[in-house]
Amino acid sequence: MATTDRPAVAAQPTGVADSGASEREVRSPVLEVVGVSKSFGGSPALVDVGLRLPSGEVHALVGGNGSGKSTLIRVLSGYHVPDSGEVLVAGKPLETGSPASSHALGCRFVHQDLGLVDSLPVLDNLYFGSRFPTRAGTIRTRRAIQHAEANLARVGLDVDPTTAVSSLPPATRTGVAVARSLWDAEDGDVKLLVLDEPTAALSVDDVEQLLAMVAAVASSGVAVLYVTHRIEEIFRIASTAWILRDGQMVSVRKVSGMRRQELIEDIAGRELDETDTAPVEVPRKTARDVVLTVRNLVAGPLDGVSFEVSSGEVVGVAGVTGSGRETLLQAVFGATEFEDGSVTVDGHLLARNDPVSSIRVGMAFLPADRRAAGGILDLSARENLTLADLAPLWQAPTLRLGLERSETDHWFERLGIRPATGQSLPLAVFSGGNQQKVLLAKWLRRRPRVLLLDEPTQGVDVAAKADLHRELLLAAGGGASVIVSSSDTDELVAICHRVLVLRHGCIVACLSGDDISVSRITLQLLGATDGAAA
Repeated sequence: MATTDRPAVAAQPTGVADSGASEREVRSPVLEVVGVSKSFGGSPALVDVGLRLPSGEVHALVGGNGSGKSTLIRVLSGYHVPDSGEVLVAGKPLETGSPASSHALGCRFVHQDLGLVDSLPVLDNLYFGSRFPTRAGTIRTRRAIQHAEANLARVGLDVDPTTAVSSLPPATRTGVAVARSLWDAEDGDVKLLVLDEPTAALSVDDVEQLLAMVAAVASSGVAVLYVTHRIEEIFRIASTAWILRDGQMVSVRKVSGMRRQELIEDIAGRELDETDTAPVEVPRKTARDVVLTVRNLVAGPLDGVSFEVSSGEVVGVAGVTGSGRETLLQAVFGATEFEDGSVTVDGHLLARNDPVSSIRVGMAFLPADRRAAGGILDLSARENLTLADLAPLWQAPTLRLGLERSETDHWFERLGIRPATGQSLPLAVFSGGNQQKVLLAKWLRRRPRVLLLDEPTQGVDVAAKADLHRELLLAAGGGASVIVSSSDTDELVAICHRVLVLRHGCIVACLSGDDISVSRITLQLLGATDGAAA
């Protein structure tokens, strides 16, 4: 199938099979992107990008980390002003750099950063941009709550609208953001829905609900641009895939009849051997000293959790939303105060709710939320990467900038961070996946004794995922204890020596060896079989 670096948007896109022009293919598109380019500090993020999206269809926007997906979305939302090109929505020009123009034209977005105000209740977040129902100048609270509950139910959420967003797990927050984006859908005001990695932090059940909702939205006539790294979702939900690489739209493919390998090779820009995306080989664990001991931990939904992790061991944590999986690593690190129990590293009893003491004994924690990971978006990628440990770079009275640049270059190359020449750029301009890589490198360079990772490959493309898995196994091979909490069951199967399954705040199973499989983990998650506690 042919591809092109710059597909013409005024005609049938190159790389898409033409089996005869249907009515929807010849009518004016809801979204038309024409020749859009954008650079940051001399580094091109988008190069003459074109895209067409008709109503009533789901199109996937696909590409590796740093390919330009996030930049294009920010152009569509009115956040970025492109250097050249134009965007049309239902035939009307978008005033670039104007979020108000994007919203007025009927564009709605759910970004990787959900844009929720955590300190406010769900109800207030849902009504942003809309008026509360009133009577005689007074808010009709009961009517507002009923309307909010109906919109939450549309995305499969049963959440009290008066609940603070800060108390919700990541999956539920995503659902709230999706519900807010569809607030005006029944009035016909929503023409385009853009979803940026909406399932990255969702459980299997939540993914099913979201995909069903997306299909329903498209069937109502809304055009949906769906951004994901999960290849299987593209085949399930999208009719067309647009592939970005290094800021250029290199291929457009009809999903029907497309092979998975073709899509992966378009994303990577090269032919891949089977070993490139095959699960990494997990080295056999040998008997070593226990490094991390958790005893009777009680925190939030966790109810007396106990386990040990040895040097060189990779332990996975699985659990559906609300099981305690999202809380466990935060509590162990001290980022969430626990009510009872103890955490010990190499025999040192850690103070409760004290991440600084955890770091001092060699513990590192990468949460799913990059803002909570200590990422400072206004600082450069280099500064974010080295900030946690400046001692090796310090020569009184100054910092050895040459050594800092050299070390940053090493980690950029090792983890495949893009743009490769962007170490001086603010972290904010990097894609979500590359921000994740920078913050992972920040911890890996400290050579931690205990490495806690919550959704470590969330938002990471298919080719880079195996590389990050190898980095985690290298850390374990060097003697670190690695604990990975993930909603990606395949990830746990690929890299773990043991998998702890949480349900209702308790460890209900500890799987190892041949028992670690997608089917076994799923059965335990759903409570469909009994398992031995750890």
